[in-house]
Amino acid sequence: MKLDILVFAVHPDDAELGCSGTILKHIAAGKKVGIVDLTRGELGTRGTAETRDVEAKDSASILGLHVRENLGIRDGFFQNDEAHQLKVVQMIRKYQPEIILSNALRDRHPDHGRASDLVHDSIFLSGLLKIKTTLDGLEQEPWRPRLNLNYIQDMYIEPDIIVDITPFIDGKIASIKAFKTQFYNPDHHEAETYISSPEFFESVLARAREFGKSIGATFGEGFTSRKLLGVDNLFDLK
Repeated sequence: MKLDILVFAVHPDDAELGCSGTILKHIAAGKKVGIVDLTRGELGTRGTAETRDVEAKDSASILGLHVRENLGIRDGFFQNDEAHQLKVVQMIRKYQPEIILSNALRDRHPDHGRASDLVHDSIFLSGLLKIKTTLDGLEQEPWRPRLNLNYIQDMYIEPDIIVDITPFIDGKIASIKAFKTQFYNPDHHEAETYISSPEFFESVLARAREFGKSIGATFGEGFTSRKLLGVDNLFDLK
């Protein structure tokens, strides 16, 4: 299946926190969108890899994703090396997206920035004819998307663009709350963590309000780009 947008997330729930409003907006506009989670988030204090598998599936249903899969690489210890790059290249060539969204350039969690670099380098390699990958016994064609944007996570990074997600904020919240073991849930009694506090959840909404306010909207999601962005017409800008 060819996708319009492919989202890479190093942990299940990263995409929900960082860009689920944007995902919902583009699916509503008729675009095909999918998520590839790199790890199962097995090092998380709360829940297990198995519970996060179920939560990711529930969130995918809420978002209306066309596909969601998990590469099952090692949480916390993966590297930006040839073996992992080839796994990501295989996914890029499998889904041939026009746009890739990926983890923040740098963040509180070291996996986020490392995953951002892994995906960025893999995008370039995916376009090289002499790098060979196969899927289901068939050789894949080279593919390089035209745009890679990084969503913004826990650490504030000044965005290069902001997407108005105001009509989709309820869906964003629902997709995050699908991860019942990870975020604030008064019915869940595991040890409290940085992300399970009610204050963390409020900070996610506050960030969305802050970005929205910057563009004259109620809620927004911000993205950075490693390269300069261009438009054909100044009237396309808000």
